[in-house]
Amino acid sequence: MNLFEHQRTEFQRRHIGPNAADTQQMLETIGMGSMEELISKTVPDSIRIKKPLNVPAAMGEFEYLQHLQGIAAKNQLFKNYIGQGYYDTITPSVILRNIFENPGWYTQYTPYQAEISQGRLESLLNYQTMIADLTGLPMSNASLLDESTAAAEAMAMLFHHVNKTDNPTQPKFFVDNSVFPQTIDVLETRALPIGIELVYGDYATATIDNTYFGALIQYPNSKGSVEDYRGFIEKVHGVGGFVVMATDLLALTLLTTPGELGADVAIGSA
Repeated sequence: MNLFEHQRTEFQRRHIGPNAADTQQMLETIGMGSMEELISKTVPDSIRIKKPLNVPAAMGEFEYLQHLQGIAAKNQLFKNYIGQGYYDTITPSVILRNIFENPGWYTQYTPYQAEISQGRLESLLNYQTMIADLTGLPMSNASLLDESTAAAEAMAMLFHHVNKTDNPTQPKFFVDNSVFPQTIDVLETRALPIGIELVYGDYATATIDNTYFGALIQYPNSKGSVEDYRGFIEKVHGVGGFVVMATDLLALTLLTTPGELGADVAIGSA
């Protein structure tokens, strides 16, 4: 007998399931002599594996954590130069410990109880308040997938807002050359089926007329430059269009907000 057997923490020991007597009673009720007979009569031979799975014996939680740490120790850390909107950040330990790693943030209720929404609503309210403050805009949604999909959603929203009929009079959307390429890829995918014409160029020299319903600019842009877009935004507004500004939240702790610059929509990866 293993004196430490009661301390093992395999997954199956944490759940109450049928014991051997319960299993046998259920099998007899449906006229089966064993689990193997039940499986053979319910699972077609064409999809059954003919040989046993190569599954090692179960580990306890402590053993498995040691196993994972051993694998993780083989990782090598290198400098990340990907850029293009993917920047490393520093998360203060007090925020990491008290917010991201604190299950109490979502309240003490289990997921199937409606009360868990209280914690989620609180976290979303704090998130939206922070986004509105950093962007200088009056309201914020509860987030989308990433910057690229948010850009596509903003473009589609403005297109339908400006063009109320099936024959749009303002089908063009200007995209500055310094917008991240992954965002442009998603814009092109979204624009084609709904009839949006994407026009690329340099915002500083672009000609915007009343066939444009909006524009997308990057702040800071893909070259690392911080541009003053006030004049361009006024130009777009002058023809009845709207401006989407893709930005970086940490940069906005220092830069003039999109709202102050005159942007109508601000997006980014949070």
